[in-house]
Amino acid sequence: MSTVAADLAPGGVLRASINLGNPVLAQGTPDAPAGVTVDLARELARRLELPLELVCFDAARKSFEAMTAGRADLCFLAVDPARAEEVAFTAPYVVIEGVFAVPRESALTTVADVDAAGVRIGVKQGSAYDLYLTRTLQQATVVRGAEGVDVFRADKLEVAAGIRQPITRYVAEHPDLRLIDERFMQIQQAVGTAKSKHPDTVAYLHALIEDLKSSGFIATSLATSGQADATVAPPA
Repeated sequence: MSTVAADLAPGGVLRASINLGNPVLAQGTPDAPAGVTVDLARELARRLELPLELVCFDAARKSFEAMTAGRADLCFLAVDPARAEEVAFTAPYVVIEGVFAVPRESALTTVADVDAAGVRIGVKQGSAYDLYLTRTLQQATVVRGAEGVDVFRADKLEVAAGIRQPITRYVAEHPDLRLIDERFMQIQQAVGTAKSKHPDTVAYLHALIEDLKSSGFIATSLATSGQADATVAPPA
């Protein structure tokens, strides 16, 4: 076993935490997951000659908790300062966007309009956009739920926040809503591991991601999983 393999997966099995709650990155079921994060985990395990265990969750916060609790060796999460305190991240491999949806008759038309007194924004608890909005909003209030659109509906909030692709589909299916097309954040998705790992291990992961971006592996994986409109991150 290589030094990197031994450091990354000391148990002899690479345990990768997969967030099925982000449909851009992973699809399917815990028994049969698919998507770019699954492909990345399999490619890493292949290169390190390690057996792979995919540990699936329905939310980013659960994936993060598994990583920090030592129940996973690898995770696929959006880079955020709060997470970076406990996770060593590579450069991003995919960039996605956070956008807002509002009732069709709402007076809110821009991202700047949303950050106002009395505006409540429904978010998925522990998501990248929950962390970002909690950190940056000056006047509006974050309301957390299992899904941002669900708490938006249940509590009759002014705004729902989410990832562009799924929230755009949601708005298309609900004519009483409209999208604020301007993004409120850019979400940089990266590979992460425990900060206790050797710097050479983190450097190996970083180099792997750069190789898979430049070779077209990530673009092909996104297209194969029906996410061709997601953007491969530029070279680091």
